[in-house]
Amino acid sequence: MNKYSLLSISLLLSVIASAQDYKKEYSELLVSKDSAKLIPHLQRWEKATPNDPEVYIAYFNYYFRKSKKTVPYLRAGDGKPGTFVLTDSTGKTTGYMGDTTIYEPTSLNLAFQYIDKGIAGNPKRLDMHFGKIYVLGQTGDYKNFTSELIKTLHYGNKIENKWLWAENKPVEDPKKMVLGAVQDYIVTLYETNDDALLDNMRSIAETVLQYYPDHVPSLSNIAITYTLQGNHDKALETLLKAEKIAPTDFIILNNIANIYRTQKDKPNAIRYYELVLKHGDEEAKEMATRQLKELRN
Repeated sequence: MNKYSLLSISLLLSVIASAQDYKKEYSELLVSKDSAKLIPHLQRWEKATPNDPEVYIAYFNYYFRKSKKTVPYLRAGDGKPGTFVLTDSTGKTTGYMGDTTIYEPTSLNLAFQYIDKGIAGNPKRLDMHFGKIYVLGQTGDYKNFTSELIKTLHYGNKIENKWLWAENKPVEDPKKMVLGAVQDYIVTLYETNDDALLDNMRSIAETVLQYYPDHVPSLSNIAITYTLQGNHDKALETLLKAEKIAPTDFIILNNIANIYRTQKDKPNAIRYYELVLKHGDEEAKEMATRQLKELRN
């Protein structure tokens, strides 16, 4: 090894050590909430290691935290746990007062600008993609939440899922991590109870199936969206595809039975509830037993 190689390695190790020192100090400032020192520190960090992806993540986290505000609200309607009930002189409820979270647009936009810059220079950093998707979900921007997740799935296929994580370390079992995260993001949409987002859920699941056609949870997700939209025929069609892949999956079998029961197809409903009895857990078996008793009476 010549002296130039040794010099290059020495400089590289120095840069790595410097980046780690900046990251450590950033974490300490974040914990201490010393905002007056945070931005100057980030600026020094960026100047010292301008290509360090961690500095963009640090900026992103800082501005996202800064954007988050808790403000009081006053409204009519049903109260939520933790709200204060307002009454008039007769004791009649007139409204509710509580706290809600809002996101200040200027700081939030800066957060997205930094994470976008970081992703542009480090497109294989899965933690950056997931961080951005998470914040889009937290802020209720479900249109971009969906498109960003779909974009990430397409890019993952392009790079054969050779994703990196913090400090540019390869992700272990990237397929498992990505598909697990997708399920969590689907649940995020589902738990809004907003029927307008059922199409978003289906678009995400359909994108997964482009690359993983045997992914039973995505088939199940599609069936759920069709069921909630009242399209039982399409839901059943999708569930029957899932059954061919996973013939003993009692959740799939139970959902098929439920649709046949809704369609008043008693013979098929009985047949699939019997399969649930064979393959299900104790809770599923108890429910199937009740349904079979009703269907056979």
